[in-house]
Amino acid sequence: MSYYWPIALIVASNLFYHICSKQTPAEIHPLASLTVTYLVGAVVSAVLYFAMERGGSLLREYRQLNWTAFVLGIAVVGLEAGSIYMYKAGWNVNTGQIFYSSILAGALLVVGRLLYHEAITPTKVLGMAVCLAGLVLINKS
Repeated sequence: MSYYWPIALIVASNLFYHICSKQTPAEIHPLASLTVTYLVGAVVSAVLYFAMERGGSLLREYRQLNWTAFVLGIAVVGLEAGSIYMYKAGWNVNTGQIFYSSILAGALLVVGRLLYHEAITPTKVLGMAVCLAGLVLINKS
């Protein structure tokens, strides 16, 4: 179960993520909305940290930070703002995510190879071909 619960959490969270991104009021600037999102996220993260780490110290944890937490913060803003803008531009909830995820899968295949020396197997290449075929089919509808 410890292997699969993170996937279930990601799927459930992504469902809510895309529903909320699509339902963000047109009248509000996406970045203004995200300021509330991040305030809520910071509070929830702190509450969960203290609930899971009885007697823990965030300040002690912060001393172990490196550049990744800061760059991840920038990346998350890009992801969330991009999703809101994508839906404001008229993308459907059932195609926008599939479209960018297929492109992302190809980019991660290259990143995995270049940065982490992960193998690019014939099965992975075939999978990317299926993704590309899916993009063609999605754009025809």
